[in-house]
Amino acid sequence: MPQKTFPLPAIEPTAHAALAVRLQHKIDHKTKPLGALGQLEHLALQLGLIQRSETLEFNQPQMLVFAADHGVASEGVSAFPQAVTVQMVANMLAGGAAINVLARQHRFALQVVDAGVASDMLEHPQLIKRNIAHGTHNLAQGPAMTAHQANAALQAGSDVLASLPGNVVAFGDMGIANTSPAALLLHRLAGVSIDDATGRGTGLTDPQLAHKQGVLKRAAELHTSATQPLDALAALGGFEIAMMTGAMLQAASERRVILVDGFIAGSAALVAAALAPAAKDYMVFCHRSAERGHHLLLAYLQARPLLDLDLRLGEGTGALLAWPLVQSAALILNEMASFESANVSGRAD
Repeated sequence: MPQKTFPLPAIEPTAHAALAVRLQHKIDHKTKPLGALGQLEHLALQLGLIQRSETLEFNQPQMLVFAADHGVASEGVSAFPQAVTVQMVANMLAGGAAINVLARQHRFALQVVDAGVASDMLEHPQLIKRNIAHGTHNLAQGPAMTAHQANAALQAGSDVLASLPGNVVAFGDMGIANTSPAALLLHRLAGVSIDDATGRGTGLTDPQLAHKQGVLKRAAELHTSATQPLDALAALGGFEIAMMTGAMLQAASERRVILVDGFIAGSAALVAAALAPAAKDYMVFCHRSAERGHHLLLAYLQARPLLDLDLRLGEGTGALLAWPLVQSAALILNEMASFESANVSGRAD
């Protein structure tokens, strides 16, 4: 039976010269000095281009947390045992995690996607079961996934996204040891050294960090031939990263605003942008995490995050913390008076 390859959805770049001129004119003629709202003005322009409109509207925002386990956890690269993944998923489904608190606060519909947790999960209204396998293989000993599994994960992410309403989607993750595949993808796709790409994750000591770097160097050497985005994703990635990648590509094809959380969601964004560069037009990079590789990932993507709070939790928490800024940018574009409408004098020159 021939292997099914994930078909990349058609993604239209947001660039639209005439609309960009109109949006910039509207922003520049608000009752403020030129550029005085800084990054919010750039965000308002981006949102207007995404929605192809000078008036912005958000509806039914979705929060997707993709959860999976990783075979590389057996190498001792995390400060926490693998069992924490399924325990934290249960906590999310019970409503007790940080992301639950923020989703309730900001009225995001929260769904947890079982992309490859190493335990069977009970049915739950907020759980979407798309488990590819009970965790990836140990990427320090062989490919994390088969090509078939990687394509299946991409397709599953696309299908999950397509089934949900709304025009805004935030991405988060849960998975013990998932900073390891994120670091390896950064290394392979952006050329960042393993030492620079690898951070402390859930709180490694100096000796533990050195051990983790050694494991990842061994994995990188094992998979030197995996240089193309899909090959790197299969050899070095994780089920939740692959599924997020497929979901991000689908979201961009549907012209949804994509709220990217931290290092793990950022690694999915890195793969998505490598596969379809126009997908990046739809991405709002919400924060810069404390994870050292995330700083370099954002720099590689030329992304300016909205927040820098030394977060390192994941789950999508940084994405929802940044949501009020996204809303503010939209409201400023929609509701703030112009010099003309407010009868306020502009600059003397």
